[in-house]
Amino acid sequence: MKAPPIEPICVKINDAAHMIGVGRTKLYELIASGEIQAVKIGKATRITTASLQELVRQQHEPL
Repeated sequence: MKAPPIEPICVKINDAAHMIGVGRTKLYELIASGEIQAVKIGKATRITTASLQELVRQQHEPL
């Protein structure tokens, strides 16, 4: 029996930008404004998938 795939909790910058359909520059703007949560693991910067999902959820809600 095959184990279900593991969902990542953090992704690379390029992957995060691709996931939400923006460029790297826009993603860095979202990080700087606090709309996206970035974490440092050693020298690597990773983006939490929870913060990506939250951003999309907030943008989807009616104003």
